[in-house]
Amino acid sequence: MQQCRGLQPLPHLPHNQLFNSPTMDTAAKAGDAPPLWSPGEELEMPAEAEAASEGAEAEEEEEVVEEEEVAAARATERAEAEAVIAKEKAAQKQFLAIEELVSTERNYLRNMQLSTVTIRSNLEKLQPALANLEAMFLYIEEVIDVSGRLLSLLDQTPHSEPSFLQSLCDAFLSLTADIEMAYREYLANYNNVTAQENIYKQKEAIWNEMVKVIKTSAPEVNATSLTFFLVMPVQRIARYPMLLQTIHKHTDPQHPAYSVLEETARAAVNINCRINEYKRFREVADKYKKTETLTIKDMINRLNGHSIAKKTARLSQYIKHETGMVPQLKDEGFDAVEGFFYALERGIVDLHENVAAFLGHLQKFIECRPEEQDLDMDSEKAAVCYKEITAGLRQWIYPAFESRLNTLVFRPLCALRELLAGPRNLIRKRLHKLLDYELIEEKPSLTYEEQAVANAYRTINALLLAELPLFNGTALQLLWGVLGAFSCLRRDLATDVEQLTTAYTQQFPHNFMEPSAFWEWAKGSVLEGAKRLESLCRSLEEEMNAPIVQPLSPSSQKRLKTLTEKHGSEKIYQLSGHVVGSRDLDLTLQRGELVGVLSEKDTRGDRRRWLVDAGGPRGYVPSSKLVRYHQVTTNPPPSPHFTSPGGGAETRRHSYTPESRPLATMALPCFQVFAAYDFTARSSHEVTLQAGEPVRVLERHDKRGNPEWSMVEARGRRGYVPSNYLQVLPSNYLAPPSSPYR
Repeated sequence: MQQCRGLQPLPHLPHNQLFNSPTMDTAAKAGDAPPLWSPGEELEMPAEAEAASEGAEAEEEEEVVEEEEVAAARATERAEAEAVIAKEKAAQKQFLAIEELVSTERNYLRNMQLSTVTIRSNLEKLQPALANLEAMFLYIEEVIDVSGRLLSLLDQTPHSEPSFLQSLCDAFLSLTADIEMAYREYLANYNNVTAQENIYKQKEAIWNEMVKVIKTSAPEVNATSLTFFLVMPVQRIARYPMLLQTIHKHTDPQHPAYSVLEETARAAVNINCRINEYKRFREVADKYKKTETLTIKDMINRLNGHSIAKKTARLSQYIKHETGMVPQLKDEGFDAVEGFFYALERGIVDLHENVAAFLGHLQKFIECRPEEQDLDMDSEKAAVCYKEITAGLRQWIYPAFESRLNTLVFRPLCALRELLAGPRNLIRKRLHKLLDYELIEEKPSLTYEEQAVANAYRTINALLLAELPLFNGTALQLLWGVLGAFSCLRRDLATDVEQLTTAYTQQFPHNFMEPSAFWEWAKGSVLEGAKRLESLCRSLEEEMNAPIVQPLSPSSQKRLKTLTEKHGSEKIYQLSGHVVGSRDLDLTLQRGELVGVLSEKDTRGDRRRWLVDAGGPRGYVPSSKLVRYHQVTTNPPPSPHFTSPGGGAETRRHSYTPESRPLATMALPCFQVFAAYDFTARSSHEVTLQAGEPVRVLERHDKRGNPEWSMVEARGRRGYVPSNYLQVLPSNYLAPPSSPYR
C-alpha cells in the first residue's frame, strides 16, 4: 500500500471499464508487473470516490425528473392549445352550420314564393289554359306558411349571440306539428305532381311554352321545369335533421342548450320517419282504393295461373270460415270501426236517395202551372188569391229553395257518397289480404313473397285502424251539418211561404177564428180533401186495372206464335203494366206485351222476379206485373151471345153499370153456358169463376167492343171473364162433383 501513495486516485469509471482497462490488459500481457489485486483479495475503494459516484447518480436522476416534468408540461400546454383550437374550430363549424340553416331557409322560401306567385301567375295566362295546373301547387301554400313562420322566429335573435341556439330549438319545437302536417300532405301528393308534369311533357308545344315562361320568370335560377322548384320541399324536410345534427355535433356539451338541441335534432328525425310512414300508407291507400270498371274481356285477360291459384285459396278459406271449419282471425277494434262505417254509409246513401227524390218531386211541382188554367172555384176572389200565391211560389220561393237545397244539401251528399268508395275498397282489400295472411300465419319461416303478403295485410290493417275512425268522425260531422242545413232550409221555406200568404190570409173568413176553431176547420178541410183524393185514386185504379187484352198487332201475333211453339200456351203471360228495368238483367216492357215464362224465380230463389222470354231478349220482370194470357181460339164454340129479337144489327151495350139492363136474350133449347176453366178476378171489373159453374152471358164484348171478354153474371155477381173460358154444353150436363161452386 505504501508503494501506491504517490499515485493519483483512479477516476470514477463504470464497473466494466474499471476491470477491463487497457493498462491492466497490457500489464497482464507483458507479465513484467504483478496485478494490483488477486482474486482472493478484497478491493478497497476510497471514500471520496464512492461519494462522488453517488452524487453523480443523484444528479442524473434529478436531470431525468426535470426532463420528464418539462415534457409533461409541454404536453399539457400542447393539449390545452389543441383543445382551444378544436373548440374554436367546433365553434366555427357550429356558426357555419347555423348560417347555412338560416341562409338556405331564406333562399328556399324565396324560391318557393317565386314559383307559386310569379311563375304560377304567368303560367295561368297561357292560352289555351293548362289543365290541372292547380294540382301542381296543391298544399304548397301550407309549406310556404310554415317556412315563413320558422324564418321569422329565427330572425328575432342575432345568430352570433349564445342564446340563439335556445331560440332555434324553441322555434323548431314549437312548429313541429305544423311542419309535419304541411310537409306530409305535400310529400304524399308529390307523385301526382311529377305525373302531371309528365303529361305536360307529352305535348311538346305546351311544354315548350311552359319552359319559356319559367325561364323568363326566373332568369337568375336557370330552371327548366316546375319540378326544379317543387322538389325543394322534398329536399328541405330531409335536410333539417342533417343541419341540426351538425350543429349539435359541434356544440359544447357544457352549453345550456345542448340537451334541448339534442331533443330538437331527434324531433327532426322523427318528423321524417312519420312522414315516410304516412307516405307509405297513402301509397297503399291510393293503390287499393281505386274503383276499376273492367269488362269481361279485361277480366279474362288478367287471369293467369298465379291469380287463379290466389283467388281459389281465398275462396277456400272464406268457405271454411262460413262453415265453421276454421276460426276467423278476429279484431274487435277493427270490427267496431267497420260496423260503424257501414251504418254510416247506409245512412248517407238513404239520405242522398231521399233528397234526390225530394228534388225530383219539387221540380215536377214547379213545372206544373195550374194558375194558368181556368179554375172552377166558388169565389172569383179566392181564385185570384190562389193564382197570385201559386205564381209567387213557383217563380221565386221554390226556385230559390231548390237552388239552396242543391248547393247546401244535395251536392255535399253526392261528394260524401263518392268519398265512401275509397274506404269501402280498402276494407274489401283488407279481407282479401286477411284470407291470404291466415294461410301463412302459422308458418315458422316465410318466403319473400309470403313476407310481402304479410306486410301488405299489416299495412292495410294499420292504415284502417288509424284513418278509418277519423274518416267516420269527419263524415258524421258532415252528415250532421247537411241535416242541419236541410232543417234550416225547410224552416226558411216555411217563413217565406208565411210571409207570402200573410197578406192574402187576412181576407179569408177563417183568419178571424179562434185557434181551436181554426184547427178544427183545418182538420175537417184536410179530411174532406183526403176523402176526395182517395175516391179519385180508387176510380183511377179501377180504370187502370180494366182488362188489358187488346187486339193483337201482326207483330204481336207473330211473337205469340213463336213463344207458344217454344214454351207452350200455359207459359204465355201478359204484362199488366209498364215495367222499367232497374237492376242488372231486368227488362223494360210496355203494358200488354206478351212474354214466355222460363222460370218463376231468379237465381237467388226470389219468386218476386221471374225470368221471361220477350221474343228475343231474356231477363227478369216483377211477377206482380204478369197475368196469364188466354188465347182466343180461331174457331170459337157456338156463340153463347145471342142477338136481339129484331135480328138487326148488333147494338153495343155497356151493362156493367148497375143502372143498365142486359140485352133481351132467348135461351136456346137444350144448351147451357158453363165455365170451362177456373178464373180468378184481378179487379172489381172481373168476376171469379170455377170450372163447371153455370153462368149467364149478359154481353159478348167489353166496353171497347173487344169480343175476347164477355160480361157474365154468376152467383148474383156481374163482371168480365175471358170469352174462351166459357163453353156451351147441353143443358142436362152435370158439373163434376170435384168442382163445387157456390
